[in-house]
Amino acid sequence: MNFTQYQIASRKTALYPDKGNNYVYPVLGLAGESGEVAEKIKKVIRDNNGEVTNEKRQEIKKELGDVLWYVAQICTELQISLDEVAELNIEKLYSRFERNQIHGDGDDR
Repeated sequence: MNFTQYQIASRKTALYPDKGNNYVYPVLGLAGESGEVAEKIKKVIRDNNGEVTNEKRQEIKKELGDVLWYVAQICTELQISLDEVAELNIEKLYSRFERNQIHGDGDDR
């Protein structure tokens, strides 16, 4: 499955108020789900000395799927292709890498 296919397929499961005119709902969902990923990692550090077991890996994978779902809905709400987001991000990262600017802060480095 590619990002375009995912974006289209995931949209069929999007049920929230004012769908099609509501980017705020998926943005808030993204914040919550990314917090859940962080929480899972925190507990791996606290309870497993940083060792990611297969069970924890599966739990984290599910949460990352939820993060991806919300990113796809934000893209759809804003009429942005998830493929374009991925492509633009790789272009940005490779440009930074080629200019030895991977480290540091800010989008415009």
